[in-house]
Amino acid sequence: MSNNIYLKKGLDLPINGTAAQNTKKVIVPDVVAVKPTDFRSLVPKLLVREGDKVLAGTPVLADKMSQNILFASPVSGTVAEVVRGEKRKLLEVRIKADAEQEYVDFGVRKVADMTAEQIKKALLAAGLWPALTQRPYGIIANPEVKPKAIFVSAFSTAPLAASPEYALREDLEHIQTAINALGKLTDGGVHFSLNSANYAGTPFHKIENVIQHTFTGKHPAGNVGVQIHHISPIRKGETVWTVSLLMLAAIGKLFNTGKYDVRRKIAVTGPKAINPAYVEGYPGIAIKDVAEFYNAQENLRFISGDVLTGTNVGAEGYLGFFDNQISILEEGDKYELLGWAKPVRCSQFSASRTYFSWLTPKKKYDMDTNLHGGPRAFVVNDTYSKVLPMDLFPVHLLKACLANDIDKMEKFGIYEVLEEDFALCEYVDPSKIYIQQIITDGIALMLKEMC
Repeated sequence: MSNNIYLKKGLDLPINGTAAQNTKKVIVPDVVAVKPTDFRSLVPKLLVREGDKVLAGTPVLADKMSQNILFASPVSGTVAEVVRGEKRKLLEVRIKADAEQEYVDFGVRKVADMTAEQIKKALLAAGLWPALTQRPYGIIANPEVKPKAIFVSAFSTAPLAASPEYALREDLEHIQTAINALGKLTDGGVHFSLNSANYAGTPFHKIENVIQHTFTGKHPAGNVGVQIHHISPIRKGETVWTVSLLMLAAIGKLFNTGKYDVRRKIAVTGPKAINPAYVEGYPGIAIKDVAEFYNAQENLRFISGDVLTGTNVGAEGYLGFFDNQISILEEGDKYELLGWAKPVRCSQFSASRTYFSWLTPKKKYDMDTNLHGGPRAFVVNDTYSKVLPMDLFPVHLLKACLANDIDKMEKFGIYEVLEEDFALCEYVDPSKIYIQQIITDGIALMLKEMC
């Protein structure tokens, strides 16, 4: 067994709505959306027009700053609509899908016989290069840079996250192929992190040609940023890449089948999900495609991703490129009279033991989106450090971001974090501050001034 890293800090949210491990339906989508907003700092160039016919794997967008980075259609069909926002910002390319899917043939390739440059060209041509995320900053990996190492988290501790053992149980061969390919793009190897609690029970511990690590602890132990921090922290001037198991499966399929195949099992979860389970679909499917999982008459929030870090896409929205989870919660627009003065509330969870719910540690809760208060000044205490298993000063970093002080942002760890690493800090924050947005703004400043 690999070396184990034990994390004492963190918090697992006891929320109802875990998806049962069965696939309820295979979605035949009417319309799917390719969303440039899924990628940080992307300046997209449109490559298609309304009415154009596309195949699965046909490029529909390119990065204006690096036009060899392409973004492909997940399905075959016809470009139905190009959606723009303020100042003609490109928001979505909507594609009406065919009933029978056709794929661009990129050719089956044997990874063992390919060079690093050939692997790069294959990923770029097929539109799968955006699957690689570069840190610092969480941007699309620069193909001109050789990373210090590549990191993969083979488990997730996020609330109600899809089980990789179930969702990807048929893709082990493809994941191994992708690992073999990506290992040629770095001299530092592929670091592969597993959950020590399920090490023997997961097929992913059989993956070869990786540097294995195991982690023990509560959320965010499954965050790749937390894992990097404990394995090989990112210093100024260093670059690492990360890739999810979901994207590894797609990369492996490209080499093994010659197709841009990003089909996935998607967990429909949350307290307001009716009989939560899995569906099989594509990135960019409409929320309406899972309408049987919720009551449209209720006031609900639809999140692409998990409840802590996902995107509120609404009932008319679409699943994100990197997501294989839809979370459905009730909108917290109801006010509770004298709620702050009622400590005996067994239906409410409190991370700080404000309520007596801590007496029932195994109970799950029907959480909603209510903040139970409004933003106010920072409360200086150790609340953040109790749930952030990283050797950082979170309050100092956040204040440096607010002050736009780049020197202090570097000093306090801006190179090591993304929004997801601070999601629990936002959840437990007594000041109700939008911490993830502060990190987003800090990273945007660094990209503007340093890149």
